[in-house]
Amino acid sequence: MKALITGASSGIGADMARVLYDKGYELILVARDKKNLEAIKKELGDNVKIISMDISSTFNCMKLYNRVKKEKIDILINNAGFGVFGDFSETNLDRELDMIDLNIKAVHTLTKMFLKDFKERDSGYILNVASTAAFLSGPLMATYYATKGYVLKLTEAIYEELRHEGSNVYIGALCPGPVNTNFNNVAGVQFSVKAMESKVVAEYAINKMMKRKLIIIPGFFIKLGVFMTRILPRKLLLKINYKIQKEKEN
Repeated sequence: MKALITGASSGIGADMARVLYDKGYELILVARDKKNLEAIKKELGDNVKIISMDISSTFNCMKLYNRVKKEKIDILINNAGFGVFGDFSETNLDRELDMIDLNIKAVHTLTKMFLKDFKERDSGYILNVASTAAFLSGPLMATYYATKGYVLKLTEAIYEELRHEGSNVYIGALCPGPVNTNFNNVAGVQFSVKAMESKVVAEYAINKMMKRKLIIIPGFFIKLGVFMTRILPRKLLLKINYKIQKEKEN
Protein backbone atom coordinates (compact mmCIF):
# COMPACT_ATOMS: atom_id res chain seq x y z
CA MET A 1 0.00 0.00 0.00
CA LYS A 2 1.28 3.43 -0.94
CA ALA A 3 0.36 6.98 0.12
CA LEU A 4 1.25 10.35 -1.40
CA ILE A 5 1.12 13.35 0.93
CA THR A 6 1.60 16.98 -0.12
CA GLY A 7 2.80 19.56 2.37
CA ALA A 8 4.56 16.71 4.15
CA SER A 9 7.65 18.52 5.42
CA SER A 10 6.11 19.62 8.73
CA GLY A 11 2.94 19.83 10.81
CA ILE A 12 -0.10 17.69 10.07
CA GLY A 13 1.36 16.40 6.79
CA ALA A 14 4.53 15.12 8.47
CA ASP A 15 2.56 13.56 11.31
CA MET A 16 0.15 11.84 8.93
CA ALA A 17 3.23 10.44 7.19
CA ARG A 18 4.42 9.04 10.52
CA VAL A 19 1.02 7.50 11.26
CA LEU A 20 0.78 5.82 7.86
CA TYR A 21 4.39 4.65 7.98
CA ASP A 22 3.69 2.94 11.31
CA LYS A 23 0.77 1.20 9.61
CA GLY A 24 3.13 -0.22 6.99
CA TYR A 25 2.50 2.16 4.08
CA GLU A 26 5.14 3.14 1.56
CA LEU A 27 5.25 6.91 1.34
CA ILE A 28 5.82 9.56 -1.30
CA LEU A 29 6.25 12.89 0.49
CA VAL A 30 5.98 16.16 -1.42
CA ALA A 31 6.91 19.67 -0.28
CA ARG A 32 9.11 22.61 -1.19
CA ASP A 33 11.34 22.24 1.88
CA LYS A 34 13.86 19.62 0.78
CA LYS A 35 15.83 19.81 4.02
CA ASN A 36 12.82 18.96 6.17
CA LEU A 37 11.76 16.20 3.76
CA GLU A 38 15.20 14.64 4.01
CA ALA A 39 15.02 14.80 7.81
CA ILE A 40 11.68 12.97 7.82
CA LYS A 41 12.99 10.36 5.40
CA LYS A 42 16.00 9.82 7.66
CA GLU A 43 13.70 9.54 10.69
CA LEU A 44 11.36 7.01 9.10
CA GLY A 45 13.89 5.02 7.10
CA ASP A 46 13.07 2.71 4.22
CA ASN A 47 9.99 2.88 1.99
CA VAL A 48 9.97 6.68 1.86
CA LYS A 49 10.49 8.69 -1.32
CA ILE A 50 10.70 12.47 -1.25
CA ILE A 51 9.93 14.96 -4.00
CA SER A 52 10.90 18.58 -3.48
CA MET A 53 8.50 20.59 -5.63
CA ASP A 54 6.36 23.73 -5.56
CA ILE A 55 2.91 22.47 -6.50
CA SER A 56 1.32 25.93 -6.53
CA SER A 57 2.12 25.69 -10.24
CA THR A 58 -0.46 23.70 -12.22
CA PHE A 59 2.37 22.64 -14.53
CA ASN A 60 4.19 21.16 -11.54
CA CYS A 61 1.02 19.42 -10.36
CA MET A 62 0.80 17.66 -13.71
CA LYS A 63 4.53 16.98 -13.59
CA LEU A 64 4.10 15.39 -10.15
CA TYR A 65 1.16 13.28 -11.31
CA ASN A 66 3.01 12.04 -14.39
CA ARG A 67 6.03 11.21 -12.27
CA VAL A 68 4.10 8.99 -9.84
CA LYS A 69 1.11 7.73 -11.84
CA LYS A 70 2.70 4.31 -12.37
CA GLU A 71 3.33 3.90 -8.63
CA LYS A 72 -0.24 2.69 -7.93
CA ILE A 73 -1.01 5.24 -5.23
CA ASP A 74 -3.63 4.00 -2.75
CA ILE A 75 -4.01 7.19 -0.70
CA LEU A 76 -3.74 10.81 -1.81
CA ILE A 77 -3.63 13.41 0.96
CA ASN A 78 -3.86 17.00 -0.30
CA ASN A 79 -2.43 18.80 2.71
CA ALA A 80 -0.29 21.61 1.26
CA GLY A 81 -1.61 25.08 1.97
CA PHE A 82 -1.01 28.37 3.78
CA GLY A 83 -2.81 31.45 5.03
CA VAL A 84 -2.45 35.24 4.84
CA PHE A 85 -3.62 37.58 7.59
CA GLY A 86 -4.78 41.16 7.20
CA ASP A 87 -7.45 43.51 5.91
CA PHE A 88 -8.41 42.40 2.40
CA SER A 89 -7.78 45.85 0.90
CA GLU A 90 -4.23 45.83 2.25
CA THR A 91 -2.96 42.26 1.90
CA ASN A 92 -0.48 41.48 -0.86
CA LEU A 93 -2.27 40.42 -4.04
CA ASP A 94 0.57 38.26 -5.38
CA ARG A 95 0.75 36.40 -2.08
CA GLU A 96 -3.00 35.80 -2.14
CA LEU A 97 -2.93 34.56 -5.72
CA ASP A 98 -0.13 32.16 -4.75
CA MET A 99 -2.38 30.95 -1.94
CA ILE A 100 -5.28 30.40 -4.32
CA ASP A 101 -2.97 28.45 -6.62
CA LEU A 102 -1.83 26.17 -3.78
CA ASN A 103 -4.96 25.91 -1.63
CA ILE A 104 -7.40 25.55 -4.53
CA LYS A 105 -5.81 24.83 -7.90
CA ALA A 106 -3.33 22.24 -6.66
CA VAL A 107 -6.02 20.41 -4.68
CA HIS A 108 -8.40 20.58 -7.64
CA THR A 109 -5.81 19.32 -10.13
CA LEU A 110 -4.41 16.46 -8.08
CA THR A 111 -7.86 15.34 -6.93
CA LYS A 112 -9.10 15.19 -10.52
CA MET A 113 -6.08 13.34 -11.89
CA PHE A 114 -5.87 10.71 -9.16
CA LEU A 115 -9.65 10.33 -8.94
CA LYS A 116 -9.74 9.18 -12.56
CA ASP A 117 -7.20 6.44 -11.78
CA PHE A 118 -8.94 5.45 -8.55
CA LYS A 119 -12.32 5.18 -10.28
CA GLU A 120 -10.84 3.04 -13.02
CA ARG A 121 -9.66 0.45 -10.52
CA ASP A 122 -12.57 1.14 -8.10
CA SER A 123 -10.39 1.69 -5.05
CA GLY A 124 -8.42 4.42 -3.33
CA TYR A 125 -8.66 7.15 -0.71
CA ILE A 126 -8.48 10.92 -1.18
CA LEU A 127 -8.29 13.13 1.90
CA ASN A 128 -8.43 16.87 1.28
CA VAL A 129 -7.28 19.02 4.17
CA ALA A 130 -9.67 21.94 4.60
CA SER A 131 -10.30 23.66 7.94
CA THR A 132 -13.13 24.72 10.22
CA ALA A 133 -12.62 27.98 8.31
CA ALA A 134 -14.53 26.24 5.51
CA PHE A 135 -17.77 26.65 7.48
CA LEU A 136 -17.37 30.41 7.97
CA SER A 137 -16.44 33.66 6.30
CA GLY A 138 -13.19 35.02 7.67
CA PRO A 139 -12.77 38.77 8.02
CA LEU A 140 -9.01 39.53 8.24
CA MET A 141 -8.29 36.16 6.60
CA ALA A 142 -10.88 36.49 3.84
CA THR A 143 -9.04 34.71 1.03
CA TYR A 144 -7.81 31.82 3.19
CA TYR A 145 -11.31 31.09 4.50
CA ALA A 146 -12.70 31.25 0.97
CA THR A 147 -10.10 28.75 -0.30
CA LYS A 148 -10.98 26.28 2.43
CA GLY A 149 -14.68 26.67 1.64
CA TYR A 150 -13.87 25.70 -1.93
CA VAL A 151 -12.00 22.57 -0.79
CA LEU A 152 -14.89 21.46 1.41
CA LYS A 153 -17.61 22.07 -1.19
CA LEU A 154 -15.62 20.37 -3.94
CA THR A 155 -15.01 17.34 -1.72
CA GLU A 156 -18.66 17.05 -0.72
CA ALA A 157 -19.81 17.22 -4.33
CA ILE A 158 -17.38 14.52 -5.47
CA TYR A 159 -18.39 12.36 -2.50
CA GLU A 160 -22.01 12.41 -3.66
CA GLU A 161 -21.07 11.66 -7.26
CA LEU A 162 -19.11 8.62 -6.08
CA ARG A 163 -21.94 7.50 -3.79
CA HIS A 164 -24.45 7.81 -6.62
CA GLU A 165 -22.23 5.70 -8.88
CA GLY A 166 -21.79 3.02 -6.21
CA SER A 167 -18.03 3.54 -6.33
CA ASN A 168 -15.67 2.09 -3.72
CA VAL A 169 -13.43 5.17 -3.98
CA TYR A 170 -13.39 7.30 -0.84
CA ILE A 171 -13.09 11.07 -0.60
CA GLY A 172 -13.31 13.15 2.56
CA ALA A 173 -12.33 16.49 4.06
CA LEU A 174 -10.31 17.06 7.21
CA CYS A 175 -11.52 20.22 8.94
CA PRO A 176 -9.38 20.90 12.00
CA GLY A 177 -9.54 23.96 14.20
CA PRO A 178 -6.34 25.60 15.49
CA VAL A 179 -3.36 23.22 15.35
CA ASN A 180 0.20 23.74 16.60
CA THR A 181 2.07 23.88 13.27
CA ASN A 182 4.20 26.29 11.25
CA PHE A 183 0.96 27.68 9.75
CA ASN A 184 0.93 30.44 12.39
CA ASN A 185 4.35 31.74 11.39
CA VAL A 186 3.56 31.72 7.67
CA ALA A 187 0.21 33.46 8.15
CA GLY A 188 1.65 35.90 10.70
CA VAL A 189 -0.87 35.11 13.45
CA GLN A 190 -1.09 33.74 16.97
CA PHE A 191 -4.07 31.57 17.87
CA SER A 192 -6.29 33.15 20.51
CA VAL A 193 -7.63 29.76 21.66
CA LYS A 194 -5.83 26.58 22.69
CA ALA A 195 -4.54 24.68 19.67
CA MET A 196 -4.54 20.91 19.26
CA GLU A 197 -1.32 18.99 18.82
CA SER A 198 -0.56 18.06 15.22
CA LYS A 199 0.08 14.40 16.08
CA VAL A 200 -3.34 14.04 17.72
CA VAL A 201 -5.06 15.57 14.69
CA ALA A 202 -3.10 13.33 12.30
CA GLU A 203 -3.97 10.13 14.17
CA TYR A 204 -7.64 11.11 14.36
CA ALA A 205 -7.72 12.04 10.67
CA ILE A 206 -6.23 8.76 9.46
CA ASN A 207 -8.52 6.75 11.73
CA LYS A 208 -11.65 8.49 10.45
CA MET A 209 -10.45 8.34 6.84
CA MET A 210 -10.13 4.56 7.14
CA LYS A 211 -13.71 4.54 8.44
CA ARG A 212 -14.70 6.53 5.34
CA LYS A 213 -16.09 9.55 7.19
CA LEU A 214 -16.96 12.44 4.86
CA ILE A 215 -16.20 15.41 7.13
CA ILE A 216 -13.55 14.87 9.79
CA ILE A 217 -13.54 17.41 12.66
CA PRO A 218 -11.07 16.66 15.47
CA GLY A 219 -11.98 17.81 18.99
CA PHE A 220 -15.31 18.03 20.84
CA PHE A 221 -15.29 21.81 21.28
CA ILE A 222 -14.37 22.34 17.64
CA LYS A 223 -17.33 20.14 16.63
CA LEU A 224 -19.53 22.21 18.92
CA GLY A 225 -18.26 25.40 17.33
CA VAL A 226 -19.05 24.10 13.85
CA PHE A 227 -22.56 23.17 15.02
CA MET A 228 -23.09 26.72 16.27
CA THR A 229 -22.29 28.08 12.81
CA ARG A 230 -25.44 26.33 11.59
CA ILE A 231 -27.79 28.06 14.00
CA LEU A 232 -26.40 31.54 14.67
CA PRO A 233 -27.31 34.47 12.38
CA ARG A 234 -24.74 35.18 9.67
CA LYS A 235 -24.09 38.78 10.72
CA LEU A 236 -23.52 37.70 14.32
CA LEU A 237 -21.07 35.04 13.15
CA LEU A 238 -19.18 37.67 11.16
CA LYS A 239 -18.89 39.91 14.23
CA ILE A 240 -17.73 37.02 16.40
CA ASN A 241 -15.21 35.82 13.84
CA TYR A 242 -13.82 39.31 13.30
CA LYS A 243 -13.17 39.59 17.03
CA ILE A 244 -11.49 36.15 17.09
CA GLN A 245 -9.33 37.02 14.08
CA LYS A 246 -8.35 40.41 15.53
CA GLU A 247 -7.08 38.69 18.67
CA LYS A 248 -4.68 36.63 16.52
CA GLU A 249 -2.83 39.71 15.34
CA ASN A 250 0.87 39.70 16.28
